[in-house]
Amino acid sequence: MPPIALILFGSPGSGKGTQSRLVGERCLPGPHISTGDMLRAHIEAGDTIGAEIQGLMKSGRLVPDELVNRLVEKRLSQPDARGGVILDGYPRTVAQAAEVRRMLGLGGMLPVVVHLVVDYDRIVARLSGRRQCPVCGTLYSLSTNPPKVPGVCDLDGATLVTREDDQEEVIRERLGEYDRQTRPILDYFSRDGIEVVEVNGADADPASISQRICAALENAHSQQGPGGCL
Repeated sequence: MPPIALILFGSPGSGKGTQSRLVGERCLPGPHISTGDMLRAHIEAGDTIGAEIQGLMKSGRLVPDELVNRLVEKRLSQPDARGGVILDGYPRTVAQAAEVRRMLGLGGMLPVVVHLVVDYDRIVARLSGRRQCPVCGTLYSLSTNPPKVPGVCDLDGATLVTREDDQEEVIRERLGEYDRQTRPILDYFSRDGIEVVEVNGADADPASISQRICAALENAHSQQGPGGCL
């Protein structure tokens, strides 16, 4: 059977990062490919691509699809990706979706699209309840991982702060932008004959949710026909 490329979608605060890790440990041991991580790595390395990315960001422009596609294609060609991958943060546009479809086809990989769905009011409550230490960077959750002393970091005693991107109005704007950006991509995959599996990301513990995603991957393998289409 062909290796799986899990294309994992999830809004900010949906637990997508946690699920990428758990699914990788449980049923898809290939690399977790994050375009955001790749772009930051090039910036930190100070190489030619990093300089190009920084120049675009300073001028307020988005990193073009062509550059992102090139980075992803190069990563997919590496030996550790041949047994399957988890794509996180990519594709972000319909043009990128069409390109990754081509890449995966050339590599003989089976794309499986999973959309991690969480009620937005729950996400707002979750993210707006986060606090961070401005000294050591430790994150706390007022509901699930509160500091021992309210408002004070356990490690260094600094006063905790609310990050700007964890303020409710900012969170709701990010969620709105996610909807505007993501829905056309999911529609594209559906029209292209790739089933988009929706998984509830908030009605169970993370381990149980990862089991559901793994079940969707197993089901995709079992349904694949001889022509290689899902």
